[in-house]
Amino acid sequence: MPRIPADTRHGAVRLRSSVSRLHRQLRAALPVDGISVAKLSVLGQLHRAGALTPTGLARRERVKLQSLTRLLAELEAEGLIARTAHDSDGRQSLLSLTRSGAQLLATDVHRREASLAAAIDRGLSADEQALLLQACVLIDRISDNLDVAVAAATSPGPGAA
Repeated sequence: MPRIPADTRHGAVRLRSSVSRLHRQLRAALPVDGISVAKLSVLGQLHRAGALTPTGLARRERVKLQSLTRLLAELEAEGLIARTAHDSDGRQSLLSLTRSGAQLLATDVHRREASLAAAIDRGLSADEQALLLQACVLIDRISDNLDVAVAAATSPGPGAA
């Protein structure tokens, strides 16, 4: 493994810390009586990926299927997701977002974005806001590189069956 310069390591620590703090603040802003973070995460996965099997959803959420079973039943009972038969595998089902689930997710995203926009407007000058947009491009590139690293680490090596 190549030696990573101290400045780069420090940047990684600061970025992780800042992103974690922002994520905690956004979660803390969720209404106490609202939908849980876990349910929002499942709805978000179904929104981004489209219909998924429960196993595929568990893999994307990086949890065991057993951990999702009750949560999926609750989301289905609340009318936020729908379960249909899999086209090619009768043993499987497909989960998809319902119109109500998509609407709830959109409302939550818009509320969080409005809160974040207000904080940016209050706390940053126009020049700092432009710099923030540039930083977002860089963060996206870092994320893309992490995706590549994760794919390489989880794919079977040569000769794997």
